[in-house]
Amino acid sequence: MTIVPTQSTYQSRVADYWNAEENPVNLELGKLDDLYHHHYGVGPADRSVLDEPDPVLRRERITAELHRLEHAQAELLAAHLGPLSPDDRVFDAGCGRGGGSVVAHLRYGCHADGVTISAKQARFASEQARKRGIDDRVRYHHRNMLDTGFPTGAYTASWNNESTMYVELDLLFAEHARLLRRGGRYVVVTGCYNDTYGRASREVSLINAHYICDIHPRSEYFRAMARHRLVPVHVQDLTADTIPYWELRREAEHLVTGIEDTFLTAYKNGSFQYLLIAADRV
Repeated sequence: MTIVPTQSTYQSRVADYWNAEENPVNLELGKLDDLYHHHYGVGPADRSVLDEPDPVLRRERITAELHRLEHAQAELLAAHLGPLSPDDRVFDAGCGRGGGSVVAHLRYGCHADGVTISAKQARFASEQARKRGIDDRVRYHHRNMLDTGFPTGAYTASWNNESTMYVELDLLFAEHARLLRRGGRYVVVTGCYNDTYGRASREVSLINAHYICDIHPRSEYFRAMARHRLVPVHVQDLTADTIPYWELRREAEHLVTGIEDTFLTAYKNGSFQYLLIAADRV
């Protein structure tokens, strides 16, 4: 396989970050069912897990509840990709440790190609697919999602799940538009800063620094999609839906990363939003 090189020094630094990353909030949750999600959760949280008196069981119950919320987010995204058949191919851009591709395959039976610039993540995800016995239909690649080398028009659906803040949107959407067949569906779930608030808030700047990323304004998603033949058909503000996840995670002593209060402040002061956008390739 030809490895498509990363396009910039910045992307190489991002790859270095994820090659070294061993964050418990990603790994401990995934160990529960071997579905490793590198994103956040949505939906009401069962806060009764915090009342568990046994400290070991409390930790286990909190971890399981956070994973349930993250899996609900993955299922929500996957639900907007369809209808898909087992003959269809889907593209997971910025796939991380691979959970999203597995969710799509289990839901639709489709073929999936996941791409990450982290060689470590690609190996890990490939091993998970092999263990599940689905590596003939779910494959992971150490490639750049801006320049995959995959065939034009080969995919019925594609998505980014919290990975757009690492790239220029014009370059990203140009590649999705190239890969998708006419009528194909693109879905993104992302954090974005709220243009009506003004410029990026202090909290957004702190999130950027924490994750070595560059959060885009909400309006730029729609402008860039329009420039690349991606027409939104569904927009959903998930901000209120993700707050319970963050409030629970803030109280998970074994999983906190120190950024939880920043996210909650940004969501609650209106400077930051969590959106799902589904668009058709025309």
